Amino acid sequence: MSTPFYVSPQQAMADRAEYARKGIARGRSLVVLQYADGIVFVGENPSRALHKFSEIYDRIGFAAAGKYNEYENLRIGGVRYADLRGYTYDRDDVTARGLANVYAQTLGTIFSSAGEKPYEVELVVAEVGATPDGDQIYRLPHDGSIVDEHGSVAVGGSSEQISTYLDQRHRDGMSLAEALKLAVQALSRDTNGGEREIPAERLEVAVLDRTRPQQRKFKRIVGRQLSRLLEADGAASTPTDAPSDTEEPDGATPAPAEAPSEAPEVSETTEKPETKAPEGKDSGKPDGKDTGK
Repeated sequence: MSTPFYVSPQQAMADRAEYARKGIARGRSLVVLQYADGIVFVGENPSRALHKFSEIYDRIGFAAAGKYNEYENLRIGGVRYADLRGYTYDRDDVTARGLANVYAQTLGTIFSSAGEKPYEVELVVAEVGATPDGDQIYRLPHDGSIVDEHGSVAVGGSSEQISTYLDQRHRDGMSLAEALKLAVQALSRDTNGGEREIPAERLEVAVLDRTRPQQRKFKRIVGRQLSRLLEADGAASTPTDAPSDTEEPDGATPAPAEAPSEAPEVSETTEKPETKAPEGKDSGKPDGKDTGK
């Protein structure tokens, strides 16, 4: 009788975790950043149809790295959960924390099940609040754990290196153009520390914009709007020069002073008739002077 093959539970879980991490690392990285007016999602994605970022509900966005078919199933399940809860109770009862708990249960069950392979996905669930303090960002690794993130988060590919880069440079109150530029700089850095250029055509960008008057805050940024934001850094330097440009008109304020200088010329023309009138009187004065002599 042969000895049964035995693998310790610790070794089995470690092997499954390593399998999932390698699958996620093969995908492209993406980053999620807070900025002054909301949350921005940025990732390198050459496909125009297979999105990494999607809307789940009014104020909730979804980002994923890894195998598309697996995180697409999770996205669809999240949309159904949000719609059902919002219809049954109230739209305000649909929160990113509740959705993250649902995803955590699903991923944790699949990861611990010996009958199927773990999902090769890493998720980010974000909700924009009425103020920056109300924003929520949750990262869910392959094993179903939940990590509450603040400021910035990176998943997929070389996420550790990108996260370190973002933590050193991200700050509160950044504009959308500044946050977008920082995200592109972080994504363009390779594992060797070098940089590569990522054209706008290969970027997928979306935002949860709290300033939108619509109830749905999710919006994609594409085309000319994306190009303008990427070029806004060069234009951002011109506003600093703009005060000097606006000061030039202050130096040109003598223009109103020139108007008074021209006014005397007009007054001279008006005075000429007046000087003619005194000339007639002066013609009489010399007669008086001559008589005085």
